[in-house]
Amino acid sequence: MLGYYLHIPFCDKKCTYCDFYSIESKGLVERFVDSLLREIQQRAASNEQSVSSIFFGGGTPSLLTPEQLSTILDSVRSTVVLAADCEITMECNPGTVTPENLIGYRAAGVNRLSFGVQSFVEEELRFLTRIHSADEADDAMRLARAAGFTNVNMDLMFALPPQTMETLAYNIDRMLALQPNHISAYSLVYEPGTPLHAQKVKGAVQPHPEELDADMYTMVIDRLTSAGYEQYEVSNFARPGHRCRHNLTYWHGEDYLAVGPSAHGLVGGTRYWNHRSLTAWTQKVDAGELPHANTETLGAAERLTELAFLTLRADGMPIQQFAEEFGIDLYTALQPDLGYWMDEGMIVEQNGKLRLTARGYQVCDPITLKVEELLGR
Repeated sequence: MLGYYLHIPFCDKKCTYCDFYSIESKGLVERFVDSLLREIQQRAASNEQSVSSIFFGGGTPSLLTPEQLSTILDSVRSTVVLAADCEITMECNPGTVTPENLIGYRAAGVNRLSFGVQSFVEEELRFLTRIHSADEADDAMRLARAAGFTNVNMDLMFALPPQTMETLAYNIDRMLALQPNHISAYSLVYEPGTPLHAQKVKGAVQPHPEELDADMYTMVIDRLTSAGYEQYEVSNFARPGHRCRHNLTYWHGEDYLAVGPSAHGLVGGTRYWNHRSLTAWTQKVDAGELPHANTETLGAAERLTELAFLTLRADGMPIQQFAEEFGIDLYTALQPDLGYWMDEGMIVEQNGKLRLTARGYQVCDPITLKVEELLGR
């Protein structure tokens, strides 16, 4: 099965922590849609697999009108075969949705929403420079359910400088009260090149100590799993039957097409990434060329390392796949450390995979580095 990613690079206001490519020039949206339709058609013959998931990311895809979104999806449908149960996700800022556009998105074929809520505390939202309020996040979920959406994700961010254990608990409680089907919970990252990172360098922002960050992550895991959400990746929690199919495509190392400026795709062992510039991307597409900034073909060693990293941080390393694709017996290759991790309750074997437990997710990075070292020796 194949994933399909579309990058929509427009925002009302770019958040200080965000390092995804986006711009605030919304007057360029119509021309962008025309160019996006061209790239979709250019990639028509790139892969013959059935598409199991489509994901509109950004930026703020909910700045598109339902008519624009419908036109884009019609173009995708004309170039690839969609699975009958294709998951079609759209990222939304809670401050941009209305009853009318949500109904329009649903009619166009979107069947999963992802709301960038992050927090329900106004001070924390101001710190993140979000354009929505806590009440608008509540309203967004109510409107989504009224429009017929039965699969909704909410993003939650923790370890914000203004945040305490008490306000994090409040955020979790308020999010759980809205009963999203899926929650993505992330620790704040100070990405180089962002305004927030510059503030950190200048000393204007003080990150939480690592111990407090870890305590907050532990609280997130404990509270969400106790509420019936399954942790199936370091930062992702789902109600039964609501894992994000598109994200699993990435974490399982499967193929996915990608269109739009800065979009990254993987097809047949070759990764490509588009120009991270609306101007450069548009010029290439309008000239009838694929807008690649570069490509790389993964060798066996790169494929092994990447698959180990991706699957371990998600729902587990598939034992049979590593044996068949790389000739590696994971139980042998990862000793003696694997025995220790299993004895300590950090890793278990489940459904033919070696997967992290809740305790293991909390030390995912050092375990992953050691796994990569053991497999590469």
